[in-house]
Amino acid sequence: MGRVNAHEKPAPRVRMTGSQRREQLVTVSRALFASKGFDGTSVEEIASSAKVSKPVVYEHFGGKEGIYAVVVDREVQKLLGMLTDQLGSGGHPKLVVERAALTLLDYIEENTDGFRILVRDSPVAQATGTFSSLIGDVASQVEHLLAEQFRLRRLDPAAAPMYAQMLVGLIALTGQWWLEARQPDKTEVAAHIVNLTWNGLSGLEKSPTLTTLERRR
Repeated sequence: MGRVNAHEKPAPRVRMTGSQRREQLVTVSRALFASKGFDGTSVEEIASSAKVSKPVVYEHFGGKEGIYAVVVDREVQKLLGMLTDQLGSGGHPKLVVERAALTLLDYIEENTDGFRILVRDSPVAQATGTFSSLIGDVASQVEHLLAEQFRLRRLDPAAAPMYAQMLVGLIALTGQWWLEARQPDKTEVAAHIVNLTWNGLSGLEKSPTLTTLERRR
């Protein structure tokens, strides 16, 4: 083995460009927000994990709120893009429900940290795009598919937006449960979602009423 020259200077550290540093801070913050939440994460922790000073974080994002907004927006766009691709291909409504369920479970499996961030409650999340607003965006894409099926079954298509919210909300909340449970397999979970939602939709009454109200009358 060759001797190390005592006078040899260490190789200079490669300085990150502004965009590289920004991406590093987003990556570090994403992991911290997922494990500790917005309130539990500090600018000091972000800076320490990225091995930079606090002013660097403020320089790029103006503070914790700014970097959190970027993280949330990216996750919203990623999940919404995946769902839009699947829902946009059309097809039988039963297949649409199946694709929506599987897509959300795929996202949870592949982007667990991102999903944890989306479903956490935070004042900042409410201002930048929450999971509930994401559900609304997806539901709006499902409305026309349900409305068409309602017309075919001689049901009131005006109720389709409400049923779209119910349908997407059910899938989303099941996804939140599966985030921690991870059992059974996602394909089995998706099959059960379709079993409940589609069999329910296929047997809708034209004018549903509550049994308890009928008894009171």
